[in-house]
Amino acid sequence: MSPYHTPVLLEESIAGLNIRPDGIYVDLTFGGGGHTRAILSKLDKGRVIAFDQDEACLDNAPDDKRFVFLQQNFRFLKNNLRYLGIQQVDGILADLGVSSHHFDYGERGFSFRADAELDMRMNKRKRKTAEEVLNRYTALKLERVFRDYAEIRHPGRLVELILEARENRMIRTTSDLIEILKPMTHRGKTNKFLARIFQALRIEVNEEIEALKEMLEQTPEVTVRGGRLVVISYHSLEDRIVKTFMKTGFVTLREEDDPFGQNQTPFRMVNKKVITPTPGEVARNPRSRSAKLRIAERI
Repeated sequence: MSPYHTPVLLEESIAGLNIRPDGIYVDLTFGGGGHTRAILSKLDKGRVIAFDQDEACLDNAPDDKRFVFLQQNFRFLKNNLRYLGIQQVDGILADLGVSSHHFDYGERGFSFRADAELDMRMNKRKRKTAEEVLNRYTALKLERVFRDYAEIRHPGRLVELILEARENRMIRTTSDLIEILKPMTHRGKTNKFLARIFQALRIEVNEEIEALKEMLEQTPEVTVRGGRLVVISYHSLEDRIVKTFMKTGFVTLREEDDPFGQNQTPFRMVNKKVITPTPGEVARNPRSRSAKLRIAERI
């Protein structure tokens, strides 16, 4: 296990890929490389193509001729595979969680436990930061962020506090934001509330939901028949999208879609019941407790 990140549901997700020794597999969220190394251990002449937009992950790259690292967002899955001359792959794995490294080393503002600038960019080449979101977004845009991504039903009071604070000075650090949010926090529930707010900002900065939808929509074309799609999600918004896509072939259900699964979906569900970490894994790695694993096979 890497000190950068402990891979979650490692055995279950690798088993879900149903790996062939000569197959081509994609790790869409390389991080500390734990899942990639597990895949490589089961390959002979096969290959692993790994995506991660964070350049810090390069330090974790294995020295293996069967491995290719792409510093890219996984929303560009198909184009990057075509660039490598690959039309289809045998399996795709995406662990949608944030690496432990980003929480443990708080200089980029992912965690409310460390005082740092409100950055939250996975890709440092991007312009938008959490600071920009908090100081430049309109009230309506802020309400959307916290309603959709923190799942706060009535975010009006929260947004009012932010607007009032930024009239006096810029909101620049995690400590600034925590101080602003104090009227909204309650004893015993502070950490959970702050985690949801920081999650929402991170999702907005990195366009995580849009990227997830775009990636999923590309998977039928780039996966061979019988190939596997394995996704680990950590919050309900992601999991709903993944579940809907695997069951129906759509990232969101429209009125014309059949909610009872009569569409000609490109995948079949392998595990009809979602897979979650064992109590033992949660004890060893508390950050795994919200993980949900879904597996689908290309038909």
